[in-house]
Amino acid sequence: MKNTTNKFAWIVFGTMAMSIGLYPLIYFIIDRKFGLLASKSETLLNNIFWNTGFYGHILFGGLALFIGWVQFSKKFRTTNLQRHRNIGKIYVIAAMISGACGIYIGFHATGGLIASAGFISLGVLWLFTTYKAFQAARNKDIELHKGFMIYSYALCFAAVTLRIWLPTLTYFFGDFTIAYRIVAWLCWVPNLVFAFFWVRRKGLMLG
Repeated sequence: MKNTTNKFAWIVFGTMAMSIGLYPLIYFIIDRKFGLLASKSETLLNNIFWNTGFYGHILFGGLALFIGWVQFSKKFRTTNLQRHRNIGKIYVIAAMISGACGIYIGFHATGGLIASAGFISLGVLWLFTTYKAFQAARNKDIELHKGFMIYSYALCFAAVTLRIWLPTLTYFFGDFTIAYRIVAWLCWVPNLVFAFFWVRRKGLMLG
């Protein structure tokens, strides 16, 4: 029963990661006024720096989300270690670009200071944990690497949890801006708490 539950959870986890990882492609298929962009001013939408930051964030973030989840499969790692390393390098590059872009566009977040603080904090922590995971791998400290990668991907997975919470809270409050201010924190703080207990459960040392 436990194995069946774990397998189902793994399938759900992978499906959500891949589907939301591909989600940014929608912005190239339909009108740009779709989703979050509908809440942005024309001035911002025509700003080349903001557009670079926005598309850099969603495209590279989507890539990191799409490929990152398979790295947590022990079987996937052990059957081809070089493949694991190559995917890991792509994840790190994608996460660093997306995180940096996310910090920049966070200053222009819908919802003002509260939302900005939430998304900027997310970006900073994502950069930090990803860098620490990469550094640990370079130093061959596998235990430390695993621990920080759990934190890094938990923060990356905020892209999924945001899309779960945002419509729910928007419906509950009847106000997108209020919901967005809450989601700016709710999309990643519980993920980080979950990661903390996961790391502790696995006995990984992050000192």
